[in-house]
Amino acid sequence: MLEEAKKRDHRKLGRELDLFQVNDEAGAGLVIFHPKGMLLRYIIEEWERKEHLKRGYDMVMGPQILKVDLWKKSGHFDHYRDNMYFTEVDGQTYGIKPMNCLSHMLIYKSKIRSYRDLPLRYFELGTVHRHEKTGVLHGLMRVRQFTQDDAHILCMPEQLNAEIRAIADFVNYAMGIFGFEYEVELSTRPEHSIGSDSDWDLATHALENALQDNNISYEVNEGDGAFYGPKIDFKLKDALKRKWQCATIQCDFTLPERFDLSYIGADGEKHRPVMLHRVILGAIERFMGVLIEHYAGAFPVWLAPTQCVLLTVTDKQIPYARTVYERFIEAGIRCEAYLDNEKLGYKIRQAQMQKIPYMLVIGDKEVAAQTVSPRARDGQNLGALPVEQFIAFIREMCEKKQ
Repeated sequence: MLEEAKKRDHRKLGRELDLFQVNDEAGAGLVIFHPKGMLLRYIIEEWERKEHLKRGYDMVMGPQILKVDLWKKSGHFDHYRDNMYFTEVDGQTYGIKPMNCLSHMLIYKSKIRSYRDLPLRYFELGTVHRHEKTGVLHGLMRVRQFTQDDAHILCMPEQLNAEIRAIADFVNYAMGIFGFEYEVELSTRPEHSIGSDSDWDLATHALENALQDNNISYEVNEGDGAFYGPKIDFKLKDALKRKWQCATIQCDFTLPERFDLSYIGADGEKHRPVMLHRVILGAIERFMGVLIEHYAGAFPVWLAPTQCVLLTVTDKQIPYARTVYERFIEAGIRCEAYLDNEKLGYKIRQAQMQKIPYMLVIGDKEVAAQTVSPRARDGQNLGALPVEQFIAFIREMCEKKQ
């Protein structure tokens, strides 16, 4: 298992597959994405945007810095400031955001809300900064700047159960798409926290009831909740059965109180909404690190930064290979072309080292028939195919998330 873990180390594969670097010259815990790594990230984030829009989320975005008074009001300054960075603008102190929730509450407060408006679901691929100790930094898994697929749902207390269950269903769907099993924990009130006992009881019972209603088995993790509310943690298991914290649902009665959020109920009176903080994949950087190790860099076709590579046998096939390449790019297929004057065996080894799903050999026969001959990463030959048929084949695999 240790040997297999070394082979799958995302830092090693990140270099070999030219995905990213973490460079001391730039700063510890700060990731620089190379073109292929950024493309992988883009594919994941675009999938996220589409899936959130399907589920009734509104996309929003807040600033990277906010006045320190807001962080004091939220409780982050008292409970989280050791993990925050601060800066000064025009003589005023600002906190660089470690979380996205404050801006989302300000959006909610920008107008009077009715019970008919709720639930409101604000989604942000929000970049945050946290001052992690140097000793715990680890490739993509623990960094100082990262992006969360963060959302905050503001709803009436009677809507909590349905919203929590819908998030749990979303997590289950996402884990299935990316090929992960997972376990669930319910984390309760920590020693240092804010809010009343009654609010914590209501929030904890809401999470428990939703898990039970969805028939989800879980362990209780005493005292490991967020400082403002209890949470459900989904711990995914990779190919080596290692557990990684990614998705979470946090139930929060306290911050809506601190920020005086309200809605007008059916009775015409003001009422306090409840807020759910949640992520599905969690930190995109960490999720990518887990994904790299889970697949050992051999991503399924829909995720692979390069889905296929064209390999010419001799220089004579270059004009046809360029025509095929242009057609693939036009069709949205992520393709590379190895047209250099190297032996075919060398080109195949290069493609295998890059773990590209399909190698398309182009010799005189393919040029004459106007076809390509795909060879899968595992050595399976698909035989000669017309270009359009191969395009349809790749599109079908992407549609099925294979």
